[in-house]
Amino acid sequence: MAEREQQHVRVAVIGSGFGGLGAAVRLRRQGITDFVVLERADSVGGTWRDNSYPGCACDVPSHLYSFSFAPNPEWPRNFSGQEHIRAYLERVTDTFGLRPHIRFNAEVRGLRWSNSALHWEIGTASGALTADVVVSATGPLSDPKLPDVPGLDTFPGRVFHSARWDHDYDLRGKRVAMIGTGASAIQIVPAIQPEVSRLTLFQRTPPWVLPRADRKISAAEKWLHTKVPATRAARRGLLWGIRELQVSAFTKRPNELGLIEFLAKNHMRKAIKDPGMRAALTPDYRIGCKRILLSNTYYPALARPNVDLVPAGLTEVRGSTLVAADGSETEADAIVFGTGFHVTDMPIAQRVTGANGTTLAEEWKDGMAALRGACAAGFPNFLTLIGPNTGLGNSSMILMIEAQLNYMVDFLRQLDVLGGKIALTARQSAVDEWTRKIQRRMERTVWNTGGCDSWYLDANGRNTTAWPGTTAEFKKVTRQVDLAEYEVLRPPGAAVGTSGSARAEVAV
Repeated sequence: MAEREQQHVRVAVIGSGFGGLGAAVRLRRQGITDFVVLERADSVGGTWRDNSYPGCACDVPSHLYSFSFAPNPEWPRNFSGQEHIRAYLERVTDTFGLRPHIRFNAEVRGLRWSNSALHWEIGTASGALTADVVVSATGPLSDPKLPDVPGLDTFPGRVFHSARWDHDYDLRGKRVAMIGTGASAIQIVPAIQPEVSRLTLFQRTPPWVLPRADRKISAAEKWLHTKVPATRAARRGLLWGIRELQVSAFTKRPNELGLIEFLAKNHMRKAIKDPGMRAALTPDYRIGCKRILLSNTYYPALARPNVDLVPAGLTEVRGSTLVAADGSETEADAIVFGTGFHVTDMPIAQRVTGANGTTLAEEWKDGMAALRGACAAGFPNFLTLIGPNTGLGNSSMILMIEAQLNYMVDFLRQLDVLGGKIALTARQSAVDEWTRKIQRRMERTVWNTGGCDSWYLDANGRNTTAWPGTTAEFKKVTRQVDLAEYEVLRPPGAAVGTSGSARAEVAV
């Protein structure tokens, strides 16, 4: 029997979360149907599929945390839960006819750029294929980070990460240790506190917590947003505008955040009456330096008699005994790690080999860097969604994703205009200049001056995660591709310039 010819597509998208599905919709709307979406799991949803822990919900209002091209007038709450967001993504998948393009259980195991063929060779769990262009939409919150705790392998109970919740394990009546006090932990704590016999929270660094203005959206509001779309657009616009006005305090004038700190302390004071506990829960860094958390139930849960706060990190496990950095010991039946994700060291980077034979992880060993958050030098026709310095501290990442989708569409358009078998690769000088500008602006931000050690910073202490501006500004700088920032690659022997070269620079 003849060997089946390996599939080739114009575009391969990695991941089916908001970024991957958004890319698929935009490709179809541009008339591009020769693409696949490679998904490692058996369903869509990305982080909203993986994070199914008790109490999981979004901390951005639903009417802003959704695609502009797929509004949902039926959001049940101001801040909808994980199940509603996942259902929304399933609905987007069906509404825009994306399922025929999705290849499930197809985890990408390796991508290698071919200088001779000018395409990407992709190995997946379901077979190999090639693609002219790869769009990586794996997201920074997709691979859980577990700390290396001495003795953890001796723990006789159940251990799992918040993003890999063990739904087969019944927490009722158990002694549970929650490790970490980030966005997941403050939702998990009040959700499981009523049913566990003892809950011990290991807090290495206290977070700033503000009230959560959540409520059920009324039937009248849903009816109005359905019948009069302008009201839905106005609601989204108002939510967006308020957050755009807040940006300067985070990026230029962090000292103006003092009032917000006062509100956060007052929020804590209402629920935590013990002065000693309040002191342990009060951060010693400027609000906004770490992600600001929203909850009306976190502090009341900590005040319950079956909850213990350990103001120190977990340093050792001795059987069922957990030892904290302050020397205190706790007995537990289960350990839940709410310790975040591989954000500045994304695992996908280890699997991508570029034109120079080096991996993206090797190129990023001193810090992530990509032109306009999308294109790394040495990796032709490879775009990252939610790439370096595209993260937000106060608004919806969907706005940033849609801006990058504009850039993706124009990137493909430029390839069409140039014609023939070609590729675009970001100039190293353009990436360096873009990065210098970003880091220069970052010096004034609360993330760099606030006095904390956050997941925004990489191992070298450089902020390669956050965007130091408004979403409107990012949309402007990603509206179209500037060919002066790229080199054009052509097949060997077809290049303009030196005979036999595979590279032809764009005239500027």
